[in-house]
Amino acid sequence: MNSIYLAVGAANPLIPHPVEIVLALVVFGLLYVAVKKWVVPNFEETFAERTTAIEGGLQAAETKQAEADAKLAELEKQLGDARHEAARIREEAREQGAAIVAEMREQAQAESTRIVEHGKAQIEAERQQAVTSLRAEVGSLATGLAGRIVGESLDDEARQSRVVERFLADLEADQSQSGVN
Repeated sequence: MNSIYLAVGAANPLIPHPVEIVLALVVFGLLYVAVKKWVVPNFEETFAERTTAIEGGLQAAETKQAEADAKLAELEKQLGDARHEAARIREEAREQGAAIVAEMREQAQAESTRIVEHGKAQIEAERQQAVTSLRAEVGSLATGLAGRIVGESLDDEARQSRVVERFLADLEADQSQSGVN
């Protein structure tokens, strides 16, 4: 038993055997080479792809943002143009409305003048007709009265016309003399 104690006592249990150290170094080296040859390139490739994708996404986002900014500026410009156009159209509409109102007033004035002139002409025609009718009536009354006074018949048209004309001329002369005095 003593020899077991000596053998066990002589070797330090915390220090591994040299074969285990060498074997561990060889396995570690093989594992290191295998990881470096196959695993690391795959990780690097995946990282590179992700980096490229992220950078491409950022560039695409920047491009989209620039496009959105350009579209926004264009839309704002179009909106400004539309506002100016709307203001111009409103102003034209006001001007056209004022022109239409002025034209309608002018037409109404012309129509009013035409109606007044037509009325005056109609009144003048009716007055002339009334004068003619009155002359004929006064002429027939004067002829009948003169025939009774004179005692002779005034059936002859020419004679009747002369008597009526003379009577009316005398009446007008009397009116103008009384109007002058």
